[in-house]
Amino acid sequence: MEKSEFVEKFKKRTKRLSLDIILLIDTLKKTEATKIISYQIIKSATSTAANYRAACIARSKKEFYSKISITTEEADETVFWLELLQESGLASNHNTIPLLEEASEILKVLSKAKKNTSF
Repeated sequence: MEKSEFVEKFKKRTKRLSLDIILLIDTLKKTEATKIISYQIIKSATSTAANYRAACIARSKKEFYSKISITTEEADETVFWLELLQESGLASNHNTIPLLEEASEILKVLSKAKKNTSF
């Protein structure tokens, strides 16, 4: 797979995770805890997708590194909120496990991209 093809597929993948998390949030019982976690996880998941897109159009390696660092942090935060939803029982394992696996894989890819960036 060529780099440009990978980039486009990964943009779609991060966006799909954001959409899947939004759909999950709409199924949760409305409590004070789910309200707060919902806000945070939607923010971090959509930020992962948006910042990855921004990294892809970076004007320099330093700018790319900065953007991919933010993207990595947001992906890690998304994993954290998914873990909280799962471990608290606010969302079922059936709904959270596939999202947690995908978010973790996305985090691994972003972490590797960050680590391999040299300038």
